[in-house]
Amino acid sequence: MRFEHVLVVGAGQMGSGIAQVMAASGRRVSLYDAAPGAVERGLETMRKSLTKLAEKGGPDPDEVLARVELVEEFVSADLMVEAVVEDAAVKKDVFRRADEALPPEAVLASNTSSIPIGSLAAATSRPDRVIGMHFFNPVPVLELVEIVRGRETSDETAEAVTELARELGKTPAVANDFPGFVSNRILMPYINEAIWALHEGVAEPEAIDTIAKLGFNHPMGPLALADLIGLDTCVAIMEVLRDGLGDKRYEPCPLLRDLVDAGKVGRKSGVGFFIY
Repeated sequence: MRFEHVLVVGAGQMGSGIAQVMAASGRRVSLYDAAPGAVERGLETMRKSLTKLAEKGGPDPDEVLARVELVEEFVSADLMVEAVVEDAAVKKDVFRRADEALPPEAVLASNTSSIPIGSLAAATSRPDRVIGMHFFNPVPVLELVEIVRGRETSDETAEAVTELARELGKTPAVANDFPGFVSNRILMPYINEAIWALHEGVAEPEAIDTIAKLGFNHPMGPLALADLIGLDTCVAIMEVLRDGLGDKRYEPCPLLRDLVDAGKVGRKSGVGFFIY
């Protein structure tokens, strides 16, 4: 099972990064996003990223971008990687449409960070060829790809996608299909508890993040990381964890909800726990 042509659905921060690493590996990439101007913005994001990497000995930006085509509809490909908003209904619609547009042998993968793969597979006629391929932000830099096997994901599909991750220069780690998988089941309670500490006046944001960085040897504090992920995405993931696992400890902190309601969702809005 070879993936020479990849359709990436979603041209935001994650989708553009996924398209970039796919193209940098020598693959042909078709980039689709329903939002007006999104694919053009995604292409510009890729160009900036590639230019920085080229200064450090990375590939020629023009050669990589020559492999990326901007498309206005779903096209036939060997692999679809979905990277749209963390909303189950939106993702299911993407998988339904991809199932209709791509050939029966194509694999359909999701970059979801929390939504069960089985629920996405149920929207298709090929549950054995549906899998999670959870990249981490920034995609061109971070090595991990969390490979998530649904109950019906075939061994062939899992092995092929795991090998693809290696070919992209990533380190794959396989998880089974539970809400939040491994990464966010651990990460989100950590972030949420840091927000509770701020909410209850235990310390200021800078102090909380400094303690985490220097005390735990983390490269980024939990509040800055939440801003990078997007506070709206954090709420969405926490709700999936709470509902899927039936555990109230995953309930988002009220301060987190208040910031999202105010439109202060982190880096992408210019303000969250910090100002950007």
